[in-house]
Amino acid sequence: MKSSELRKKFFKFFEKKGHIIVPSSSLVSDDPSVLLTTAGMQQFKPYFTGNLDPEADFKSRNVVSIQKCFRTSDIDEVGDESHLTFFEMLGNFSFGQYFKKEAIEYAYEFITEELGLKIDYVTIFDSSKLQNDDWRKTGPSMDQQSLDAWIKIFTKEGELSEKEAFTKIRRGGGDNFWGPTGLEGPCGPTTEIYVNGVEIWNIVFNEYYRDKNYVLTSLKNPGVDTGMGLERLAMVVQKKNNIFETDLFRSFIDSLEKNTPMSLEPNIRELIFSSGKISDKEKRIIVDHARGIIFLIADGVLPSNKDAGYILRRLIRRYIFHMYSKGGFDNLLRDMINFYRKFYPELDEDKIIPVFSEELDRFLKTLTAGLRELSKMKSLTPLSAFGLFQSYGLPFEVIKDYAEKKAIKLSREEFEKEFTRHQEISRAGKEKKFGGHGLLLDTGELKAADKDELDKVLRLHTATHLLQATLRKVLGGEVKQAGSDITPKRTRFDFSFPRKLTLEEINQIEDLVNKKIEANLPVKFVEMPKEEANKIGALSFFKGKYPDIVKVYYIGQSLDNAFSKEFCGGPHVENTGQIGKFRIVKEESVGAGIRRIRGVVNP
Repeated sequence: MKSSELRKKFFKFFEKKGHIIVPSSSLVSDDPSVLLTTAGMQQFKPYFTGNLDPEADFKSRNVVSIQKCFRTSDIDEVGDESHLTFFEMLGNFSFGQYFKKEAIEYAYEFITEELGLKIDYVTIFDSSKLQNDDWRKTGPSMDQQSLDAWIKIFTKEGELSEKEAFTKIRRGGGDNFWGPTGLEGPCGPTTEIYVNGVEIWNIVFNEYYRDKNYVLTSLKNPGVDTGMGLERLAMVVQKKNNIFETDLFRSFIDSLEKNTPMSLEPNIRELIFSSGKISDKEKRIIVDHARGIIFLIADGVLPSNKDAGYILRRLIRRYIFHMYSKGGFDNLLRDMINFYRKFYPELDEDKIIPVFSEELDRFLKTLTAGLRELSKMKSLTPLSAFGLFQSYGLPFEVIKDYAEKKAIKLSREEFEKEFTRHQEISRAGKEKKFGGHGLLLDTGELKAADKDELDKVLRLHTATHLLQATLRKVLGGEVKQAGSDITPKRTRFDFSFPRKLTLEEINQIEDLVNKKIEANLPVKFVEMPKEEANKIGALSFFKGKYPDIVKVYYIGQSLDNAFSKEFCGGPHVENTGQIGKFRIVKEESVGAGIRRIRGVVNP
């Protein structure tokens, strides 16, 4: 059975069970607490929490999807027989309509009747299997409902005795309690289904909401969230030894041997490819990264040195490195686009190939020089490895793959620490100039700065606090800061929101900010423990690192009735009347689910 048939069967089965098909969301998640979409349920988080109404948006409380997913934690592992970066997740979801019994029955029916597979065993959650320090011990004990549902299925019509049924049900700890995605969100116990020794389906019962402090509260309407990887399912159904033998990969891997070799300097060719033969590991890296590249670019990600752009750049450069003596850079990407376009029409060759080609040209100019420099080194330290990255653009994967014995003691963790240290030094240099929203402005530097420019920065800084509070009032509490930057000329504020703002909304936001300015509200701060600041609803930047004792700046007569309260190092104006008139000069998209507002203040 081909992978395309698996897609159709899955959708058709759950449509018959009363589910509405929902398209995959972007790989660039609307959830600011995660970098990329890692699970099928991420686009549905607000429906599990009750913040959005599924019947209003989908005309049903039951939906089914095949979601594009990307997990950055597996990049270093790609090359073996099982790890991927990009993958597709089949999932059925219910927002309070049905629960454990029905979800388990549907899964059993689909696997055994629709696909004709035999279940080896299943797992359920049991808190007694947790480690002593596991936070889940504060939650439920054993998932008795799932246990009862599976016993009923396995003993149906006398096929197995109850004793035999128990041997097919195994109890697990942390692996059987899933979520949340990101720092907080819905979560709950899971039951996993194994076929031919492979876990193919994970059924999550979202009964709880976990906050940033690991505190669980029961959800008003418990829901079902399932995930079944298409690649792994295809491997089991097609009876292959690994995912790369399935029809999702096989033709692409076979085509690699047919590509025309690149023209390289002989000594460089010898340095990189002593055997001149492409290995199985290289083939898997190439086809995995090719998929990740086309889908990330299609969702608006561009190569850069930060966030999702950094992930894309790592993929492209590792892809180029392993294809270097094989050629066919564009050919494989075009073949991938043609294969997947019938399922994902956003895969536009005219958009994807130019982005890749530009990065290819940039990297090839430095790759030869960087590898030559690397070949001269006797050993590698985190600092020297980062120097190769900074000077020649060689990413960690390329350095590690090429250097082999020289880099045997070099770990990604050490490399990332060096990268982070460099970023902090760079950021400190920028912040000393005038700082940024939510960060401590260096008062020593500010005293030495031009008084007029300092005045403008403080006014814009306080205006940005008003702007964030106003966005949440006008657009809803799901709005969260995704970044900001303040100069003496303007403020730039990035926030999570799924669509373009209307002219009416922009006018509302401007009007409310200016009303608070005209009210001449005092701007004050208090110092308190971070946990207490979270409890009183003070806003914090999800990427920010805060000490145990924080400053909370609030705008209003008191902390209790403040219009705005945020974690912030300051400084600010003394009252909002000093800000002047606030005006939005531009509102735009800077990625899927992220909007940007540029604002100015006039005296």
